[in-house]
Amino acid sequence: MKHLPLKSEHFQYIEKSFQEWLDILGYAPSTVYVLPIHIHEFFHYLESKGILSITPLETRHFRAHFKDLKSRANTRKGGGLSSRYLNKHLQGLYKFAEYLRITGKLQLGGLGIGWQADDSTEIEYLTKDEIKELYKATMGYNLGTILEPFNARDRAMLTVFYGCGLRRNEGYHLDLSDIYWERQLLHVRKGKNYKERFVPFNKKAMHHLQEWVYDYRPLVVKSKKEEAFFISQRGVRMQAQSLSLRLKLLQQRSNDIGLQQKNVHLHVLRHSIATHLLQNGMSLNKIARFLGHSSLESTQIYTHIVEKQQSGEQLLKRPAYSNIPKKEIHKPHEDE
Repeated sequence: MKHLPLKSEHFQYIEKSFQEWLDILGYAPSTVYVLPIHIHEFFHYLESKGILSITPLETRHFRAHFKDLKSRANTRKGGGLSSRYLNKHLQGLYKFAEYLRITGKLQLGGLGIGWQADDSTEIEYLTKDEIKELYKATMGYNLGTILEPFNARDRAMLTVFYGCGLRRNEGYHLDLSDIYWERQLLHVRKGKNYKERFVPFNKKAMHHLQEWVYDYRPLVVKSKKEEAFFISQRGVRMQAQSLSLRLKLLQQRSNDIGLQQKNVHLHVLRHSIATHLLQNGMSLNKIARFLGHSSLESTQIYTHIVEKQQSGEQLLKRPAYSNIPKKEIHKPHEDE
C-alpha cells in the first residue's frame, strides 16, 4: 500500500510528520513503520475524492474510507481481508486522528468506528510481556493530574480480571466487602450459576488493589455508602461496558503494535492468566478451582494452547517437510 501514488505534497508532508510524531513518542519501530502506511492509503482514497489536504477533513471521511475498505475486502477475489487486517488499518486511523488533535492541526470528534469481530477460531490470549505493557500504559500518563485516580483504577482492573481471573460480570458486581486483605482473598459472590468462590491474590496485586481503594477511590466516589469496588467518573458503580472500554484504551496507549492489533476484551485477560498458570506448571485441578469451572472440560481448552505453542517450537527445529498435525481448538463461551 505504501507504493500507492500521492500527488499532494501536503499529504506527503503530513504522513512524514505523523511518522516522526510516533517515533518521538517512543512507539515500537514496527508501529512507526506500519501505521503511516495505512494513512498513506487513506490519503490515496481522499485524493480519489478530490481532497488534497487535511483542512476539510471530518470524521465522516474516516468512516467513508473504512466502509469503502470493508466493501473492497468483501468483493476481493480469493477471499476478503481478514478482520485482523481491518483492525490494523483502523488502529492507524484512530492514532492519526489522535495525532491531528494533539498537535492542534485539526479538531475532530470521536471516529465512532467499531472494531471488527475476530474471525479467528482460536482462543485469544496475551503474553506475559503484553500484560506488562498494559500495566505500563497506566503509568506516567498524565501523572499528577485529575486522571491519575483512573490510572490507579485501571491497574486495579487489570489485577482483578488478569491477576484474579474474574469474569466480566463477576468483576462488575465486586464490592469493597468482598476483599479480605489479611487473608489475601477475593470473595466472588456472584459467579456463574450462582456459585461462590474465594480467589487468592499476591502482594503485588494487593498493592494495586489497596492503592485504588485507599488512595484514589475516595476522591471519586459520590457517597460513602457506595459499596461498589469499581467507581465511574460519575461517582457510582462502573458499568461492565465501561470497564471493557478502559481496557481498549490501555491497549491503544501501549507501544506494542502486536498488542494493539489483538481483539482484546476482559475475558482475554482471564484466558491469559489461565494459560500462564498452566505454562508455569500449575495443575488443571487448581486452575479449575481458581477460575470457578464446574468441570475440567472447560479448563482443558488451555492445554491445547500450550500444546500448540510447544508444537510450534518443535516445528522450528524440524526440517521444512515435517508435517505436524494441528489440533482442533474449541473456542469457549465468554463465561467459561
